[in-house]
Amino acid sequence: MRKQTRCSGWMLALVCLSPYPALAQLQLPRPSPQAKLSQTVGLTEISVEYSSPGVKGRKIWGTLVPFGQLWRAGANQATKVTFSKDVTVADTPVPAGSYAFFAIPTQGAWTLILNKNPTAGTADYKQELDIVRVNVQPKAIAPRERLAFLIADSTDDVASLDLEWEKVRVSLPIKLGTQAQALANIKAMTDGAWAPYNNAARYMLESKKDYDAGLQLVDKSIATKEHWFNLWTKAQLLAAKGNYREAYAYAEKAKQLGDKTPDAFFMSDDVNKALKDWKGKS
Repeated sequence: MRKQTRCSGWMLALVCLSPYPALAQLQLPRPSPQAKLSQTVGLTEISVEYSSPGVKGRKIWGTLVPFGQLWRAGANQATKVTFSKDVTVADTPVPAGSYAFFAIPTQGAWTLILNKNPTAGTADYKQELDIVRVNVQPKAIAPRERLAFLIADSTDDVASLDLEWEKVRVSLPIKLGTQAQALANIKAMTDGAWAPYNNAARYMLESKKDYDAGLQLVDKSIATKEHWFNLWTKAQLLAAKGNYREAYAYAEKAKQLGDKTPDAFFMSDDVNKALKDWKGKS
């Protein structure tokens, strides 16, 4: 009888404890839910990771967020701003990367701050790590219950990173290097336009053994831009057809260009060996 009573006690304990794992998984709204803004402006992705507190009937400015004190521009952890490319903020160059976003609200102008430590909170903030401090004027807006960041007034060249909460908006002005970046991309594409034809020509040389087709392709590559690699490809194609005289001439031109950039002249040994081997045959 005593054994049966002991077993019954254990069973009762298990029944009583069984709901608690389910309670541990209970999901409820967070007071300040995590949020993320991500938008590409021109060629630059701007993203903000933050926690979004609500007004909840409270007095925000000067009370919940004191005037004249450093504020992390959100709740919980640091607010992090990331730029995928170099930008300019208030005439200050800001390299691509992540930064902590702070604000010092006042009844007049606010100070907006980007700090080099992207995980810094107010407790471990160091002013010497600030990369940008800019004074801005707050603007009145329609009531916004939850704090939010937005990209506004954007073109390919400029954008405004806005913080809105309660009845206040402050804006961080951002200039983008879109035109210079686009021109650099065009130049890179133009400078590298020779490569696809050269790659196709090398396929004809090494795999298909179709030397005539390879010569047609490599001539298109050379017409786009003379590079030691496509000159060397043509030299090899000509040599494969037994035309060592012209092959030698193109190998010489390949060596002349390749020697100007020795670190990138990765077939220099092959070119120098061919010049020795083909000299007698030419």
